[in-house]
Amino acid sequence: MEIRFDGKRALVTGASKGIGREIAVQLVKCGATVIAMGRTQSELDSLKAQSPEGRVETICLDLTDWSAVEATINAHQPYDLLVNNAGLGICEPMSEIKQESVDSMVGINVKALINVTRLVTSDMARRGASGAIVNISSQASLAGLDDHAVYAATKGAIDSFTRTLAVELGPKGIRTNCVNPTVITTAMSLVGWSDPARAKWMTDQIPIGRFGDAIDVANPVLFLLSDKAAMINGAIIPIDGGFLAR
Repeated sequence: MEIRFDGKRALVTGASKGIGREIAVQLVKCGATVIAMGRTQSELDSLKAQSPEGRVETICLDLTDWSAVEATINAHQPYDLLVNNAGLGICEPMSEIKQESVDSMVGINVKALINVTRLVTSDMARRGASGAIVNISSQASLAGLDDHAVYAATKGAIDSFTRTLAVELGPKGIRTNCVNPTVITTAMSLVGWSDPARAKWMTDQIPIGRFGDAIDVANPVLFLLSDKAAMINGAIIPIDGGFLAR
């Protein structure tokens, strides 16, 4: 089954590294032009350098700056596809949760995601264009994990936001879905799982016996963005090797 995005423009947040970067690379391979948004210019530059000429546009900015994001996204229209990947994970036990941790995770994981989606879908609606959105949530929104209370709450908000958008935007031809990965072998995802004993506990709970790789997330995301998934809307899809099946 071949997936192609020729002539499509895809905005990917958090595209400078990890899952977002892999999604951007695979979108380009499938023919899309990618607007890659991130916070590290050097990493965005390397993504652009490894991609075919003219197929990657880069935007370096702080997604929590509401007004700057609005001006920048509006300047790079139009959009056909959106992957809300940018996120922040801070692991703290309940008794040690800090105000700045709450503010930071809500700011990037929820508020910024809502702002980006608002702007992109407004562009789609103005043009009367169909489109597809995939939000990157987490296994943590679907299962209780120690030290993940605030992070899980923000990801649960993404799940609910996804369902609501599916109902509101579906009649306009805009599909919204969500993927919920387990621990992925990226710097951010491994923050809470660097201790070998803790990591072993998690892999022991995953029937296929390993953490995921970025490509394990990118492939389902590409499918959900494509016309092959034309009847999938409002889905919350675990990418967890069977963790939630227990």
